[in-house]
Amino acid sequence: MATGPVALITGGARRIGAEIVRGLHQRQCRVIVHYHRSAADAEALVAELNQRRADSAMALPADLNDPHAVRDLADRALDAFGTLQVLVNNASSFYPTPLAQATDQDWDALMHSNLRAPFLLSQRLAGALADTGTGAIVNLVDVYAEKPLLNHSLYCMAKAGLATMTRGLARELGPTVRVNGVAPGAILWPEPLSSENGQDQQATIVDATALGRAGSPGDIAGAVAWLALDAPYVTGQILAVDGGRSLSFPGG
Repeated sequence: MATGPVALITGGARRIGAEIVRGLHQRQCRVIVHYHRSAADAEALVAELNQRRADSAMALPADLNDPHAVRDLADRALDAFGTLQVLVNNASSFYPTPLAQATDQDWDALMHSNLRAPFLLSQRLAGALADTGTGAIVNLVDVYAEKPLLNHSLYCMAKAGLATMTRGLARELGPTVRVNGVAPGAILWPEPLSSENGQDQQATIVDATALGRAGSPGDIAGAVAWLALDAPYVTGQILAVDGGRSLSFPGG
């Protein structure tokens, strides 16, 4: 049976989430990969990791829009390996909601995945994280939480709430649990690219960064692993991993 810290990563089957999973697994963590609709990707990732180290990974499904399913996910994650040291709230919905067109369904979809689910998971798992003596929560925020993206008010509101939650829970759960955030910049473009989601002008976005290039999912995974495992005196912080984009934000 594999040993090592146990980490639950929401939205861990694809894209940045999968890279976070791989990064933590490489650091000898046992990983629990949450997914919603990406069952094939999640199972393939778990099989890959278990081939490297037996019994070190498993996948758990849940709809993060359903509060009962979120609490059940927390309980199943605790049952999986009998302990939990790291919670990474990575899962996120992202799409434009111009004020005149925004609906109740948009509010629910964006607020629940980006804000309510991280809160409920933190609430349900705080005791178990504290019991380990090394518990850590890392929330995937966004540089747009501070400087909103045009036509994305609901998404930006949710991420701003997540940023405040990160700082608030750092105070409330200290000294036994550290709570931090990572705010990615230009890492992976949304699927599909469009003018509506503000990501169709890749060159303009990249040029706006101080480093003049896009980052990689590994940049985010490295920051998450550092905050989760290697930063015992860091809490309540949100680390922008954006190549310096948040220094300027020309054109909104």
